[in-house]
Amino acid sequence: MRLLVDGMNVIGSRPDGWWKNRRAAMRRLVEELDSYAARSGDDVTVVLDSSPFEIDSDVEVLFATPARPDAADDEIARIVGEEADSEVLSVVTSDSTLAARVRERGADVLSSKAFRRRLDEAGQ
Repeated sequence: MRLLVDGMNVIGSRPDGWWKNRRAAMRRLVEELDSYAARSGDDVTVVLDSSPFEIDSDVEVLFATPARPDAADDEIARIVGEEADSEVLSVVTSDSTLAARVRERGADVLSSKAFRRRLDEAGQ
């Protein structure tokens, strides 16, 4: 399974004060995705709405730049459009417009809240 994660949607699915330090929240998510990928064997890519910064990870981390509305959504839709076998691709997002865009291209969609629960359960 290949997962393409709308990072800020997953971060924003839990009101834990992430907005006080967005970069730290992004790092925490990437750490959780590293652990998840190691346990599940899934190929994980996360797209973050941020200018690039150094981050050590075993999952693929992409930065949607320049910073503008829907930059990450456009990047995710582009990746899905270029995927040769989009049927094995699941996009994690709660953005209904993005979900419709990637479903049109054959990808499955998993809500950010459902995936957040999966990450939380896997971390226990």
